[in-house]
Amino acid sequence: MTVRFRRGAAPAAAAVLALVPLAACTAGADPAPAATSGAEPGSASAAASGPPRGAYVPDFRHVEKEYDATLGVYALDTGSGAAVSFNADERFAYASTHKVFSAGAVLDQTPAHELDERITYTEEDLLDYAPITEQHVDEGMELREVIDAALRYSDNTAANLLFEELGGPAKLQEELRGIGDATTNVDRIEPGLNDWEPGETRDTGTPQGLAASLRAYALGDVLTEDARAILVDMMRRNTTGDDVIRAGVPDTWEVGDKTGSADYGTRNDIAVLWPPEGAPIVVAVLTKRDDPDAAREDALLADAAEVVVDVLG
Repeated sequence: MTVRFRRGAAPAAAAVLALVPLAACTAGADPAPAATSGAEPGSASAAASGPPRGAYVPDFRHVEKEYDATLGVYALDTGSGAAVSFNADERFAYASTHKVFSAGAVLDQTPAHELDERITYTEEDLLDYAPITEQHVDEGMELREVIDAALRYSDNTAANLLFEELGGPAKLQEELRGIGDATTNVDRIEPGLNDWEPGETRDTGTPQGLAASLRAYALGDVLTEDARAILVDMMRRNTTGDDVIRAGVPDTWEVGDKTGSADYGTRNDIAVLWPPEGAPIVVAVLTKRDDPDAAREDALLADAAEVVVDVLG
């Protein structure tokens, strides 16, 4: 692929560490540091405060049993510091949820006027799931449009154009390390990053780590106010998340999210929730199953989101 301009990655704000509580389709297509994996099933990450775990752990275990899946959840009320944590330190394939971080990292390093620069690519660059980029091969797309295609439509070709813009997966991981995410591993581009099997640590993250990074980009000071507004607006207008976390929260709440799907029934969603009153809630719901060909269950994530809302809402 050809990109008409390139910039070096700008250093991210290390001060984002302070944001994390101190105690606390087809595969890859969607129609403060956390501890490493190894926690016992249903174990909790440390949280600044929150309801007794007995208030919600049985509900999450019931959801796991109903769908025969492993569920990982981390949710944080950014106002009170109350947290909900279930398998929050276990590793999951992050799948297309990475696109919100690629989008954030590109916005971080790109002056506003350069978002109108045109990115060119060829027919050979198109992947199987490219609903937006396949329409613009001849004329290319503005960088802003590429970000929109990756984030709101989960376009895999657009995602790879963002990787190219950043300088590759290693550069995205470097950006994440710079904002305090010590657990998310970024290794491959689309569609290979969705090839996951039990024990694989490439292209994985934890619910708590992904939630903290999402908070940093969507609510923190990593991005300028204007860049953050662009990211949040696109998240709120996401086209792939109606049946997952959005389906489990009240209609009066605002939701901005990014979904993902991969092998072994992996279906994920990471989101910021804005209740009518109170501070935003950041939530990551990640899932996986034992069968490599297992179906992905949107309702599993919606049910988990209902538990989060019942506890924190």
